[in-house]
Amino acid sequence: MKAYTTENIRNIALVGHGSSGKTTLVEAMLFLSKAIVRRGKVEEGTTTTDFDAEETRRQISLSTATAPVEWKNTKINLIDTPGYTDFVGEVKSGLRAADMALVVVDAAAGVEVGTELTWGYADEEDLPRAVLINKMDRENANFDKALASLGEAFDAKFLPLMLPIGAQAEYAGVINILERKAYMGPDSRPADVPADLADRVAELHTQIVEAAVEADEDLMNKYFEDEEITPDEVTNGLRTVIAQGTWVPVLAGAGGSELIGLGALLDVIANVAPSPVGKTFVARGSQGEETLVIGDSSPLAILVFKTTADPYVGKISYFKVFGGQLNPGETLVNARTGESERFSQLISMRGAEQLPVDALHAGDIGAVTKLAEAQTGDTLTLKSRVLTLRGPQFPTPLYSVAISPVTKADTAKMGQTLSRLCEEDPTFHWRQDPSTVETILSGMGDAHVDTAVRRMKSRFNVALEARVPKVPYKETVTAVGTAQYRHKKQSGGAGQFAEVHMRVEPQPRDAGFEYVWEVVGGRISSSFMPSIEKGIRGVMVQGVLAGYNIVDVRVAITDGKEHPVDSKDIAFQIAGREGFKEAFRAARPVLLEPIYLYVITVPEDYAGAVMSDLNTRRGRVQGMGQEGKRAVISAEAPLAEMQLYSTNLRAITQARGIYTMEFVRYDVVPSHLAEQVIAQAKIEEE
Repeated sequence: MKAYTTENIRNIALVGHGSSGKTTLVEAMLFLSKAIVRRGKVEEGTTTTDFDAEETRRQISLSTATAPVEWKNTKINLIDTPGYTDFVGEVKSGLRAADMALVVVDAAAGVEVGTELTWGYADEEDLPRAVLINKMDRENANFDKALASLGEAFDAKFLPLMLPIGAQAEYAGVINILERKAYMGPDSRPADVPADLADRVAELHTQIVEAAVEADEDLMNKYFEDEEITPDEVTNGLRTVIAQGTWVPVLAGAGGSELIGLGALLDVIANVAPSPVGKTFVARGSQGEETLVIGDSSPLAILVFKTTADPYVGKISYFKVFGGQLNPGETLVNARTGESERFSQLISMRGAEQLPVDALHAGDIGAVTKLAEAQTGDTLTLKSRVLTLRGPQFPTPLYSVAISPVTKADTAKMGQTLSRLCEEDPTFHWRQDPSTVETILSGMGDAHVDTAVRRMKSRFNVALEARVPKVPYKETVTAVGTAQYRHKKQSGGAGQFAEVHMRVEPQPRDAGFEYVWEVVGGRISSSFMPSIEKGIRGVMVQGVLAGYNIVDVRVAITDGKEHPVDSKDIAFQIAGREGFKEAFRAARPVLLEPIYLYVITVPEDYAGAVMSDLNTRRGRVQGMGQEGKRAVISAEAPLAEMQLYSTNLRAITQARGIYTMEFVRYDVVPSHLAEQVIAQAKIEEE
C-alpha cells in the first residue's frame, strides 16, 4: 500500500448499536473500492474485519479492527468497533485513533441503547460526528423517523447531506444533496434528482450552504450580500463546521444492498470528513505539557491504541502517528519504560491481512509486529525528544469470575496467558485473591469474560473453568475474650509442654493486628514470645468462623507456664494457636463484608425500578442526580448482593443502564446471613 500524505487521510471509527450494520458496511466499501475481490458475509463468518474464531461463532464484532479503503486518492482508515456493550474498551481504543465517529443507525430501529452509549464515548474524546442512517432496504425502514429520533436523543444540530430514494423493498438509491445529484441502481451513475424530491433537496441544499458559511466571517458576508458561493467554498466551509462539531451531517445508505449509492456515500466521506491536517494534540515532555500540531514537521510521536496477541504471528501493535513521518527501520523509545524498540517493517492492517507500507505520514494509522515492551496506551518517540501522549481511557472492570485450570498443563500456562489477555484488552484485570485463595478475572460483563475464556482455549490451548467468586469476607471480634490453653504431649521421648493465657480485644476498623506481651515475673521466657505470635498469625490467615482472614484484633499474652525440659518452640506455637481460637470464639466474633459505592446512570424511566431492585440487595441509596435525560443514582451495597449486577441491570433497563463501582469499607454481616455463610463454609470444608 502506498503512503498517503496527511491531507489525504480520513480516520473514521464506525460506532453504534449492535447489528446496525457496521461490519457489513465496511465489507461493502472494501469490495466497491476493489480492496477485496469477494464480498464476505457476517452470517457466514467471512467478513474482513470479523476474522476472530469467536466472532465467527457469535456472528458479532468482539474487537476493533482496521480496514483502509483507498478512494479517489484518499485513504479512509475505517475502524470497525463492536456494538455489544460489554466490549466498551475496544470502542474507546478505536475512538482514540479516530478523527471522526460515524454513528451507524438502523433505519427501522432509530436511536438505540448502543447509539446513546457510543455517542457519549465520542463526547469523551471530543470527536466530531456524522450519522449514517443505514439499512434503508430493511423492512420498516424510515429515514425521517430515524432522523427525528436523533433530534430527540441528542443535543446536536443535524444536517442531512444525503437522502434515500425510496425505502424498504422500494429502496433505489441516494441523493447527494451537496451535488444535487441522484445515484440509483447498482452502477450508481449520477442522474437528475427525482421530481418528487426536488423541492426538499433544494430546501436542504440552502440549509447546507447556510451551515457552511458559518465557518468563515468573509464567507458569511459574501452570502448575505447575495454573492455566489462556489461549490468548493461550500465544501470547505462544511468540512470546518463538521470538524468543529457545530453541525452533525446525516448520510443515508444500505450497506447490505447491491452497493446502491455506496460510491456516493464514500464521496461524501472523502469530501467533508475532517482530515488530521491542522488538528492539535497535547503531549507531555521534559518541559511539561505542550500543544503540537499533527503534521510531518512536528516531533515524531506515535500512540499504541490497540494490541493483539497471536500464538503464531506474535504481538501486533496498532498505532496512530500524531507527529512526524515514520519510516521502516526507525528505532524509537518507549516513553513509559525508556526501552528502545525497532520498527523493522511498517504495515497497514486490513482485518487480519498485513499490507506493507513504505512510510506513514502524520495522522495515519499503521501497525508493527513483535515490539518487545510496548503496551496499549504507550507512546513511542525519538530519543532526542521524548513525549508522552494520553492513551485510551478505559473503564474499571465490573464483572468478576473465579477461574481455575482444567489440567496441570493449563496450570503452568494460566498466568502467562492471562497477562497476554490483559495486555490485549486493558478492560480485563486478573489477580490472586489471598483471602479466598482464588484466581479472579474481571471484565465488563458475562459475555466479555465468557469470550475471553473461550479465546484462551482456542488461541493458546489453555482450558479454564469459570464460576462465581467467593466473597472476600473477613473475621473480627466485637468484645473482649479470654482463654488459657495447655499443650502437653508425652510420647516416650522428649515431651512437649506449653501453657498460654491470653486476652483478645477488638481494634478500630483497619487498625490491623497488635500483639502485646504482658507476662511478668518470667512465667514464660521472652524467647517464646515469637513462637506464640507465629501460632496466632497462622490462625489469622485461616480464620476461625468460616475460613476467612482475621483482622483488627489486639492479642495480649497475660500469663502462662513452661517446663525446663519439655517447653520448646513448637509447643508454644500450638498453645498460641489453640488458645487464640478459644479466646476469639469468646470475644463475640462477627463476619465482615466488603461494601462498594455504585454510581448507576439510567434513563429517567428506569430510576424507580433500579432503586427498588437496590432495596432488595441491601443497598442504601446515598443520593440521586440528573445528567440530561438520565438519572444518576449513588448507592452503597454489599458485594455479596451485587456480583451479577451487570447482567441484572441490563435486564432491568433493557441494556440502557451503566454503572461504576468503588470499594468503600468493610461492614458487619447481619447475623442471620452470617450463619448461612458459616454453615456453607463448614459444608465445603467437610
